Amino acid sequence: MGKLFGTDGIRGIPWEYPFTEDFISKIGYAATRVLANYNRHPDTKPVVLIGMDSRASGQRIKKALVEGIWANKFKVLDLGVISTPAVAYLVKRENADFGIVISASHNPPEFNGIKFFSRDGLKLSDAIEGKIEALLLGGKPLVFKHIKHAIQKKDYSRDYIDFIKGTLPKGFSLKGVKLVLDCANGAAYKTAPKIFKELGADVTVMGAKPDGKNINIGCGALYTEAMRKETLRTGAYCGISLDGDADRCMFSDEKGGLLDGDDLISIAAPYMLKADRLTNKKAVLTFMSNYGLIKHLGGLGIKVMQVPVGDKNVTDAMRKEDLKIGGESSGHIIFREFAPTGDGILTAVQILAAVRDMGRPLGYFRNLWKRYPQVVGSLKVSNKPPLEKVRGFNDKILKFEDELRGNGRIFIRYSGTEPLLRILVEGESRAAIKTIADDLIEHYKKHSGALAGKK
Repeated sequence: MGKLFGTDGIRGIPWEYPFTEDFISKIGYAATRVLANYNRHPDTKPVVLIGMDSRASGQRIKKALVEGIWANKFKVLDLGVISTPAVAYLVKRENADFGIVISASHNPPEFNGIKFFSRDGLKLSDAIEGKIEALLLGGKPLVFKHIKHAIQKKDYSRDYIDFIKGTLPKGFSLKGVKLVLDCANGAAYKTAPKIFKELGADVTVMGAKPDGKNINIGCGALYTEAMRKETLRTGAYCGISLDGDADRCMFSDEKGGLLDGDDLISIAAPYMLKADRLTNKKAVLTFMSNYGLIKHLGGLGIKVMQVPVGDKNVTDAMRKEDLKIGGESSGHIIFREFAPTGDGILTAVQILAAVRDMGRPLGYFRNLWKRYPQVVGSLKVSNKPPLEKVRGFNDKILKFEDELRGNGRIFIRYSGTEPLLRILVEGESRAAIKTIADDLIEHYKKHSGALAGKK
């Protein structure tokens, strides 16, 4: 793990390091040095697309970033408030040198982040991130002139709407279908309702009044309760919750029951298999996906590849084996037939197309597979010592894994975006796995020397 980049770009609290305005300008400048397309025609000015979610800090961060980008004579197209996946799509389509999204995704509004996309619309590789970090953290200071240029605003929302609708089967309509849509007071608060309304749906919209301070607060993909209650109250076919930058989504069935990313994969992968769209009869999941899903897919003849958490890891695995579906239980789903990265709106319309074609309510799919009980714990840490260096920790994990005897698992990792240790224990008995999780948490507290308190 780099010193600046986490699992999804650079994230922090404005205006603390590394989110001081001076350092943000250096991030913009370093990115141009590494990501410029030097194969362009010499008379063509290099181009970067930049968008942001609805956080109040976004404008100042953008101004600082652009100062660094201008210093290397880039043309900047300001896309305004726009979803992360829309920027990923547009970077490739517009043949830009790279794209930037100013967003901390599902995190609360006091955080912000800087995400980069290559000219292929992909998250940056570790090697490329390493080159940017080397420029920023190397012994030689980055010095450049602050040159002012006009920033060009560009509204590509119509293009993105047409792209999403173009992924659907010809003639697909949601006419007469009642939906509840929670936009998390985030980046897709205008675009998402427009897409579903244009498809004919009767949409009850929530979380579409961003004020710079309310993104992800009690709403969105992490806080689905209000959306689920509204779905039940209005008698809607389903509910959909996006997160702050709209790269993930969660569903509610008609009874207010939650469908997470694992449920969505359990719908999409078998549907694609029957349509002969599932290359190698394989899907990609992360280590956080439920053990019951893996067993369910296996029973349907679908193999599973598991990778570390992070949609970039899912994307990399899918590209290596030319796979078409992958995702995380958090709701990041990648339909690689259409897009190279997770897209909450794209996921929502593809799931709706599948379930409508199968003629089933969403609730039917919640009962198709046995979900193993999970206990998920997290601890706030002041530093992240290697787990193998925590006295006796690995031995304790091995002992508990032996007790689970292949009917469960233990997964422990540090968060890539927050100062947290995450512990997941899965098994057939909730009481047994809670005992295991509590024991592991207490052991880490006692022996790591890196603790604050339980989150």
